[in-house]
Amino acid sequence: MWSLLKFFALTFAVTWACFLAAVAISRRSESAVQALTAGRWLLLLLGIFAPSLVALALTARDNGIPATRALLRRVFAWRVDARWYLFAVSYMAAIKLTVALAHRAITGSWPRFGNEAWYVIVVAIVLSTPVQAGEEIGWRGYALPRLAARFGFAGASVLLGLIWACWHLPLFYLPGADIYGQSFPIWVLGVTALSVAITWLYAHANGSLLLTMLMHSAVNQTIGIVPDAEPKATNSFVLSASLPYLLTVGFLWIIAVYFLARMPKAEELRVVAITRNLQSNANVT
Repeated sequence: MWSLLKFFALTFAVTWACFLAAVAISRRSESAVQALTAGRWLLLLLGIFAPSLVALALTARDNGIPATRALLRRVFAWRVDARWYLFAVSYMAAIKLTVALAHRAITGSWPRFGNEAWYVIVVAIVLSTPVQAGEEIGWRGYALPRLAARFGFAGASVLLGLIWACWHLPLFYLPGADIYGQSFPIWVLGVTALSVAITWLYAHANGSLLLTMLMHSAVNQTIGIVPDAEPKATNSFVLSASLPYLLTVGFLWIIAVYFLARMPKAEELRVVAITRNLQSNANVT
């Protein structure tokens, strides 16, 4: 457990230092949204990659180079049933299309749709998947199997989701960010439900980080199929959100409840067993 506390503490320290510095740079600019300086982008990039950098450093120190290589190999674990690739790329798109239908049924009109062509979304998913290693090696590669060894996949998915969501908090104050000024409490609910879905994928893909990276990328690129941000939102701690936003969170949780009820046992996944052995050999308590 001590290894997890170190991981979360170091990850938050590095990421928040970088994100808050980026916020400070943005607020000093005359045009905060347009003045995307090299310094700000470097800070954001370092903050985004902090979970994986910390995870790799702790793994190398506590368990040695072989364990570090084993962790990195999971980034290239592609031998997974094709249905899980389909799940990874289509999950959020299916949620958003369901949101559009529900919006139509409730209000009598379609919600606003995004302007990106489908082929642009596909290319964006492919190109951004490697970038997600910056988070996924840390969250699902390092933290999830250790949490699952103690709390099971269901409990670990919810706990990690809450932590993962809170990790993003400084971005709610970053001008130009997609979540700038949006409702943080409602967003936390959505991210936690999404964490359950990614854990479901992780457990069925035998701990493949490639698949969680792909899903992370697909979520980021398809969430705009039905945009749900409040255009003039400024207070991130109010329980106020657009109807598409609320519908998205609602549908995510409907499916998350099903996943939680049927989540595989942690003991069934070889990755969790290996993690438990590594912790035992390193005398981590």
